[in-house]
Formats: sequence, structure tokens, C-alpha cells
Amino acid sequence: MNDDRSTAPAKGPDERSRPQWPRAIFAALKSVGIRQVCHVPDAGHARLIELCNADPALVTTTLSTEEEGVALACGAWLGGDRSVLLMQSSGVGNCINMLSMVKTCGVPFLTVVSMRGQWGEFVPWQIPMAQAAPSVLAAMGVIVRHVERPDEVGDAALACAQLDFDGGAAVALLLDQRLIGTKGFLPKEVKQ
Repeated sequence: MNDDRSTAPAKGPDERSRPQWPRAIFAALKSVGIRQVCHVPDAGHARLIELCNADPALVTTTLSTEEEGVALACGAWLGGDRSVLLMQSSGVGNCINMLSMVKTCGVPFLTVVSMRGQWGEFVPWQIPMAQAAPSVLAAMGVIVRHVERPDEVGDAALACAQLDFDGGAAVALLLDQRLIGTKGFLPKEVKQ
């Protein structure tokens, strides 16, 4: 007996129930000619990464650490491509030294940062880098823009990409944790 259920792909959640802001970022990136996307796996960027992986016109590279993405962005630019680095706020600290290459060489650099350590964070070690990320990026010459509301994400992503590639600046778009959503950990049983 042939049972199609065993070979049929699993169906994911209904697209209408998913947040639409990742699609707005994807559309903005495509509209400015992004051809390379690099990322460290991150739940905050999961849907955006899925969209990028599904597009055959994009080269999507999974990194082992965020600073590799800075080098990839510089190489992409030198090779004639536009790129974006998707990372979590905790990865900003990993990029500090590599950002000196962006600043010194004047390479356009675009990153979209999903923030942790903000709204309702339950992991204490996420908080220090979240507090420092905007200042650290700014100290390395990166223009920092924040977005908190889903209806502002597409316009903010497009404006950042234009500032980056047309204006020749290094730009970071920080996606507030309220937008991403908080993670939680509640033990199944609380012992007293």
C-alpha cells in the first residue's frame, strides 16, 4: 500500500499567522540589489533566513562567528556585490576589531541586528551586550538605527540600505526585542 503521508513534506505554519516584518526586510534587501546574505543561526532572524535561503538569486552563507561576516561583506563589495550581515546583539562584541577594516577601507557595511537583553529578557548574560551594542557600533563608525514597530520595519530597512550603499556609510538596523519577541524559561515544576 502506498501511503503518501510518509513521503509528503511537513506543512509549516500558515503564512498569514507569521509576522510579516521579515518579509518587509527581505523585500527591502532585494530592492537595493543585495546578492549575498551571511548569518549566524538566530531565532530572531529565522524567517528572514528562510526567505533568503529560498531565493536562488541570493548566496546565503552560514557563519561560525559574526566577525567572519564583516570580512565577507568587505570581500563581497570588492567583488562587486552588495551584502548584509544578519546577527544577534550578542554577536556585535565579536565584530569590534573587524569593524576597523570597514572604517579604514571605507567599505559600505550593512547589518541587521536582532536585539536580546531588552524587553523581558530571561538570560542575564544577554543584557550587557544589548546595552553596549549601539554605543560599540557607533564608536566603530557605524550609523545605528532602531526599529520597534512592525509597520516601520520595511521603511527602516530600505532607508538603512540606501544610506549604506548610496551614501557609502556603515549602517546597523537594530530590531528591538519587542518586535522579535521574548524567549522564556519556566520550569515545569517550581519546588518550594
